[in-house]
Amino acid sequence: MRLLLTFFFILLATISGVVSAAFSDENYSIQGEFIQGGIIIGKVPSGTKVFLNTEVLKVSEQGDFVFGFGRDTEGSVELSVHEPNGDIHVENYKIKKRDYAIQRIEGVAQKYVLPPKEVSDRISRDAAIVAKARTSNFDEPMYAKGFIWPAKGRISGVYGSQRVFNGVPKRPHYGVDVAAPVGTPVVAPAPGIVTLAEPDLYYSGGTIILDHGHGLSSTFLHMDSVSVKVGDFLAQGGLLGTVGATGRVTGPHLDWRMNWFKERVDPETLVGPMPQ
Repeated sequence: MRLLLTFFFILLATISGVVSAAFSDENYSIQGEFIQGGIIIGKVPSGTKVFLNTEVLKVSEQGDFVFGFGRDTEGSVELSVHEPNGDIHVENYKIKKRDYAIQRIEGVAQKYVLPPKEVSDRISRDAAIVAKARTSNFDEPMYAKGFIWPAKGRISGVYGSQRVFNGVPKRPHYGVDVAAPVGTPVVAPAPGIVTLAEPDLYYSGGTIILDHGHGLSSTFLHMDSVSVKVGDFLAQGGLLGTVGATGRVTGPHLDWRMNWFKERVDPETLVGPMPQ
């Protein structure tokens, strides 16, 4: 995987005056990079508790857990693991900063750059249903099976870049754009449960949210067709719909975004190079 590192916990702290042995490679592992936008997927023995700073992370019966960092996260985090036998292991990680480009996009319909007042209620409704769909917290660690690209094509936009539409600065881009013809299949990058399936949101057009468990979800924007409904389970590679040019776009593409609860994370950190 691109930007994929494997870290093994090494004890750096003395707990209650007792220095514990280092974790064994066999039972404890973390995949991912401690970087802005990074997604960390970990594994611990069953029954172990994991804390990110003071937040208790959900750990599956098999010992899987996940968390991520937003675009502008800075400083360091403390990861502590509490074993069933009472041993506690602590590690501190510094979050690596990234440089983000400025992406200038011309030719966007003016109604999407400065929306008219009459659509403000619709925009608020859209935002509310998307936010609600991202509150799910399924127990099954479907993310642990790994990720593939949901569509094939040229990468035309990357995570974190500052967007300027028709000369007007807007919020940063929080996904990876895959330019492809209308009708190109879009598939599930990992197993998941559909929590949103909308054919026409104002900004994002055809939109699907696929929850991978433990608060980690994928969002697919600007789709031409939506082939699923809320509550559907999809295996990796299952058909979600097709690439489109709906919502705020200048051409057909898939905008693939990911969230860990409210944190907007970078999906490209989970997959390798785009297949040819």
